[in-house]
Amino acid sequence: MTLSVVVPVRDAEPYLGDALASLARNNRRDFEFIVVDDGSRDATGEIAEEFRGTVLPGLRVERNPAPVGLADARNRGLSLASGRYVTFLDGDDWLAPGYLPELVAAIDGLGCDFVRVDHVRVEGRRRTVHRAPAPRRGTVLDARAGLAPVDSRAMVDYPYAWAGIYRRSLGDLLAFPGGLHTAEDRPWIWRLHRLAGSFAAVPLHGVFYRRGVPGSLTTIGDERQLHFFDAFELVLREAEEEPRYLPKAVRMFCALLAHHLELRERFTGELLARFTARGAQMLRRLPERTLAETLDRLEPERERVLRALLEEGAAEPSGGAVRPPERTQRR
Repeated sequence: MTLSVVVPVRDAEPYLGDALASLARNNRRDFEFIVVDDGSRDATGEIAEEFRGTVLPGLRVERNPAPVGLADARNRGLSLASGRYVTFLDGDDWLAPGYLPELVAAIDGLGCDFVRVDHVRVEGRRRTVHRAPAPRRGTVLDARAGLAPVDSRAMVDYPYAWAGIYRRSLGDLLAFPGGLHTAEDRPWIWRLHRLAGSFAAVPLHGVFYRRGVPGSLTTIGDERQLHFFDAFELVLREAEEEPRYLPKAVRMFCALLAHHLELRERFTGELLARFTARGAQMLRRLPERTLAETLDRLEPERERVLRALLEEGAAEPSGGAVRPPERTQRR
């Protein structure tokens, strides 16, 4: 088997037909497709079974009786994969015809551990190409090149697991941190770039990523959003293994924390209090100098949001946390 495509899905009845039809338009005899129905309560399972019996006879459908989250659903699919390569597709997205054969040809030709691609963001009728921010394209690079630069977008800022293809021989490096319901791809992409050998980026944009889907965690402010902190605990732990990469990890955390706080209207009052308390706690645990330099280099509005968070949390017991950094001259 050449390629395994893992499709984790939960309550995607309005969209799954499009996703599976797009896989049918990419089908080859040496491709396998694995749908993991993560405890759906709608007709997701029935739609998958209908495609398995007619349009995609080789489709495998696995069902979790209760939802375990995207990370563990992907991991279950990975455990069943038998292809030389593996890629992912979310159940509310779709692929352009012929995209998967092109993806396989790219990694076959380059011979690297994994290949990353562009994608098309879909918001209503609007379609926008988003480029993978690799320093060079069509060239095999050291995987660690994706961990830099600090102050602008790098490959670790482009975490989408479905925007690429990976050698299954990478083994445990492809596994997602279990138990996470959001931001699971952040520690995953960081570890992949730190510990894999090589990668490349190519200008394919055959993945159509649907934004603003009702029920998506990008639009819902429930308790699962707190997993953002669990994910970045793992990222920061990875970065501490090689401190030269710590400024990048701190900047990623700060920028995304500020972004979440800019969307605070989606949280209930109780959840917002928990979110901000944990955010302040994690900020105060960061190396003081690195945090000060990071805040000075953030966009002014995000800097203001985080400094306010530190000031609000400073009055609470911090268990030996560092004092909020003084403002230094902007570079």
